[in-house]
Amino acid sequence: MSFKVAALYQFVSLPDARALQPALAALCADLCIKGTLLLAPEGINGTIAGRPEAIDMIVAELRHGPLFAGRLDRLELKFSEASEMPFKRLKVKVKREIVAFDNGATDPNKAVGTYVEPADWNALIAQDDVVLVDTRNSFEVQIGTFEGARDPGTITFGAFKDYVAEAMDPKRDRKVAMFCTGGIRCEKASAYMLAQGFSEVYHLKGGILAYLEQVPAEQSRWRGGCFVFDDRVALGHGLAEVPETAAGVRF
Repeated sequence: MSFKVAALYQFVSLPDARALQPALAALCADLCIKGTLLLAPEGINGTIAGRPEAIDMIVAELRHGPLFAGRLDRLELKFSEASEMPFKRLKVKVKREIVAFDNGATDPNKAVGTYVEPADWNALIAQDDVVLVDTRNSFEVQIGTFEGARDPGTITFGAFKDYVAEAMDPKRDRKVAMFCTGGIRCEKASAYMLAQGFSEVYHLKGGILAYLEQVPAEQSRWRGGCFVFDDRVALGHGLAEVPETAAGVRF
């Protein structure tokens, strides 16, 4: 038996997030879907898994069903497979933010950096004047990252603001390219950096997962595995599971 995994998010105004939670949780439970979905006034975020037909049904409901009434028409989605169910339970929660950063002060619904398609990413980060920054936490970076990327050394995403203040300068770092697992953290981070005066901020559309899915391994500038927040631990090119050993992840 194989399971379909969907990583999804969208920044969109959901002032009724709390009212949406019970119906969304019930729908997922009826379809035997497991994983985590976060709702907040700023949008939706999560990773879920289930039988392929169940995931297709919940995605159709999110995009076109009456529950969200067409508000998730720009839902960012990445699909992968798992040989076993990667989650132990279902959690549908209401939070202040769908990705914790600054208690909602930064609003990606107003402005974000320039999206770069995976096919164009290598050309961008090969430019000498581009500062390449990994916005993920340090333990994720240790598992894998792009060649030449800066590791901010953060333990939480919220600490990225401190890194920008201490180690970056909009006058010196005129062209910044950033990336994260699926794109959501970069939307927040790029919006924040624009507000801090950085004029050219680019981010990888769909994140590392989209890059690993679309860019052939022989053309890749990615090294290692991409940590994912489920029992699969890490994914590689083609979004295939990376083998594990008792000592950790093996690449």
